[in-house]
Parts: sequence; structure tokens; C-alpha cells
Amino acid sequence: MTTIERPSGADLIRQHAYEAYLATARRRGERTFSINVGMVHKALSLSNRVPQVCAALGSNKFLAENHLRLISKTGPPSGQSTTVTYTYEFLDSKKEGDNSPARQDAWDRLRGALKDVFAELGGGENYLRNERANFYGPGKDR
Repeated sequence: MTTIERPSGADLIRQHAYEAYLATARRRGERTFSINVGMVHKALSLSNRVPQVCAALGSNKFLAENHLRLISKTGPPSGQSTTVTYTYEFLDSKKEGDNSPARQDAWDRLRGALKDVFAELGGGENYLRNERANFYGPGKDR
């Protein structure tokens, strides 16, 4: 039995930040942009997850994946509040939709990698159908 991995709460927060703030700022050609923790918390309908939002938005993973530098973090000394606002700067000049090979992320490079293989096997659906039909092998009961 295979298990389906669900994205973590932090991954969902980072994805929302990317889609709602980062991608928009890149499209506009802005060099910097800000994200307020309270706005993200509210947009995702979270309950008592302010520390998780703060951790996700300030994480090295978020910064590295998106080629960002954290310029400032404003808010209370605890750093755990809906009033915390992170301001980021883009470290590259990548625009949204830039498809040059040097700028594509790993997912974009992998996209379609097995397209030709599946075509030889009659398509992805046909491949899965055959795999399921032959799962137990010849002469074995289910």
C-alpha cells in the first residue's frame, strides 16, 4: 500500500507566500516585498499557528528556494505575533515566467521527463492499467 505524502503546514504557508506575494512582486519587477504574518494566518484560516507562520516565513528553506534575502523583520521582541512583517529582497533578477534553462528550478527540469516513455507504453493511463492488471503475476490469486 502506498501512502500519499501531504505537504506540511510550513510547506503550505511557504506555497501561499510564494503565490500571493513573491510571484506578484517578481511579475511587477519589484526588488523588495513584504509579508505580514497576520495576513498569511488569516488567508489560510489558521488557528493558533502564528509561531508556525513566523518560522516558515523566516526559514532558510524559504529564502534559499526563492533566492531571497531577509532585509528586516519588524514586530515585538518575541518575534511571534500577527504584527510581525518580513521584508525580503530578491537576490536575482528572475522574472516570473522566465524559462531560460539556467533559471529553471528542479521541478521544471523534471517536468515531462517520462513523456516519451509513457507514449511508448500507450500513455500513462494504459501503463497504470497494465501494472494493476499484472500486479499479482500470472496464476496468482488476489
